[in-house]
Amino acid sequence: MFPETTLPLPKTLAESRALIIGGTAGVGLASVRRLIVSGVQQAVIVGRSEKRGSDALSSLAELNASVEFMSGDATDASEATRIVNQAHKTLGGIDIMVCSVAPEVHLNYLHHYPIEQVAHTLTQIALPPMHMTRAVLPHMRDQQGGVIINVASDAAKVATPGESVAGAAMAAIVMFTRTVALEAKRWGIRANVLTPSLIANTASTERIWQDEFLSKLFTDVAGHAQLGVAEAEDLAAMVAFLASPDARRLTGQAISVNGGISAA
Repeated sequence: MFPETTLPLPKTLAESRALIIGGTAGVGLASVRRLIVSGVQQAVIVGRSEKRGSDALSSLAELNASVEFMSGDATDASEATRIVNQAHKTLGGIDIMVCSVAPEVHLNYLHHYPIEQVAHTLTQIALPPMHMTRAVLPHMRDQQGGVIINVASDAAKVATPGESVAGAAMAAIVMFTRTVALEAKRWGIRANVLTPSLIANTASTERIWQDEFLSKLFTDVAGHAQLGVAEAEDLAAMVAFLASPDARRLTGQAISVNGGISAA
């Protein structure tokens, strides 16, 4: 006989309330849209720019869901706590937390990397999912369930020239999320991380093509995506799956959506 769980059944998407950090553009915005289309009716999206927040709300208005924007910076611990507490009050609970931030950080070979940029890159990339996960965890523990989805990159798994520091930060997100999954499973909380490579038509990828060093490097990388370079909607589809009861047994995984660039 296998042991039976005494935890409540996971909520359907129609019953779920979502908090999306970085929800005003790119993968975050695509994820909000996909979650709503899949049944979520209440969401809070968080970003640094009021203008992008307003634009995002306008783009989602046609879906007839209750979506609110909050301005905040998840690299700051007190801000992360404020964001979660305010969203919890607004939504009446948080069942899904997605952290998808894409800070503008420096990429280059380490011997060219400004040493004063190292700490900045590590904190800009690694702190938001760590802060947001820590802040939301007590609420999910109290309600005996929840879904945490962090977004890192394949640089966490595959050594790529020019991404020594960024890759270290992404690897930190992956190990952090996997460990949280083991710690929080007793409360019915699942935590997974997505590790894309290039994502077409996003601000991060546009910055790559505008940089001579990075464009040469990632043109070669893109050539390995024989299934096609991933788009934000591809990541959003995985977010919706991971947030749904269909993924109720899936936790602690780092999932690459990369069109075949790597199989790590």
